[in-house]
Parts: sequence; structure tokens; C-alpha cells
Amino acid sequence: MAHSYQFARPALTVDIVVFALDDEDLQVMLIQRDLAPFEGAWALPGGFVRVTETLDEAAARELVEETGLRDIYLEQLYTFGAVDRDPRERVVTVAYYALVNLAGHDVQASTDARRAAWFAVSDLPPLAFDHRQILDTALARLRAKVRYQPIGFELLPERFTLRQLQHLYEIILGRELDKRNFRKKVLGMEFIKETDEIETDVAHRAARLFRFDKKAYDRATRRGFDFEI
Repeated sequence: MAHSYQFARPALTVDIVVFALDDEDLQVMLIQRDLAPFEGAWALPGGFVRVTETLDEAAARELVEETGLRDIYLEQLYTFGAVDRDPRERVVTVAYYALVNLAGHDVQASTDARRAAWFAVSDLPPLAFDHRQILDTALARLRAKVRYQPIGFELLPERFTLRQLQHLYEIILGRELDKRNFRKKVLGMEFIKETDEIETDVAHRAARLFRFDKKAYDRATRRGFDFEI
């Protein structure tokens, strides 16, 4: 016998804040909506959750469908459930944030997205729904978490310079860091490994390249290491 519910059930969506880093600013991926409501407006990638999939599966699927991005760092952020957040019907959204290195990830819009493009976090267009609130929440989470967990390495290439690493933290945290103190701290971390490679095709003096050793970080964490920048 089929069960009937006494209460109406709201629709469920996922929305994803995708961050990347360039030489000047922290970037966020936006899509231009091709459907009402807010047709033509910029928004976060996302969509409705299917009854046959988990929230994580829905978020990963929507990323691929609306931006072409796949296999990137993805973490659940927060649930937004204001009664009037969607003019169509009662909709609750579970937000995620994602981190991606710009190199090697081609972006292309599809399904209900007219365009997909990167925007500087410091220069955003008006956003549909409550997506500006979602983005601000994700930015606050990123700025807090990047200081005590090494998630920032997801924004860097596999091989990076100490200059690139410091630039990453300065852009995300919004302040300058003392070069000497920063390098002393990160070089004392056993999971930031120096390689025998140097930069190529650069106008300035080529710098040594480093890499993040995830296994070494996990070992240090089990011993009680406290990552903090």
C-alpha cells in the first residue's frame, strides 16, 4: 500500500560555488541562465536533485552539465531555505563549494545555461535568487578553512613556487603576508616537498618548484600536527 504524506514537500536543489585563482584575483564560476525565472541573469551552477541520486551525486552532475567541470574538490557548505528564495515554488537548496586549478579545465555551458564564465570575486554582476548570499557564505568558509586545512593546494598546479603559494594565501585572506616568516613556516612543513624542477618560460628569474605530499600530511595529522597559516 502506497504511503501518503500529510504535509506538502518542498523541492530540493543543489547550488555550487566554484572558486579558482589567477594572477590577479580569486575567481568564481557563474552561468548565465537560459530559462525563467531570471532568464539572462548570472547565477551559480546548480539544479534540482533527482529522486534517485544523493546530494553529492547531484552536485557533481550539475557541475558537469552546466560547466563541463568534473573530478574537482567538492564540499558541502550550508542549507538555504528562506520561504521566498525561489519565485516558482518552495525550494530548499543545499549549497556546495568547489576548488579548481584553472589550468587543464575547459569550461563550457550546456543544458539550461546560456554561457559559463569566470568572474573576479571583487567584481561580480548581480546574481539571481539568493546566490550572492550563498557565494558570500562560501567565501567566508574558504577564508576560514584555508588557514587550518591545506585545501588551498587544490587551486594550484601540481608543481608550484613558494611565490605562487604565498600569492594564493594573500589573495584569499585579503592581506599581505611577511615573505620571510611565511617561507620559514611552510618550509618547516614536512609535506611541502622541494622538487628538482624549476619554472620554465618565465620573464623573471626561474624559481624552484614544490609539491604537496598528501600522504605526508595525513601522517603528520595523525601525530597531532596543527596546520595553520
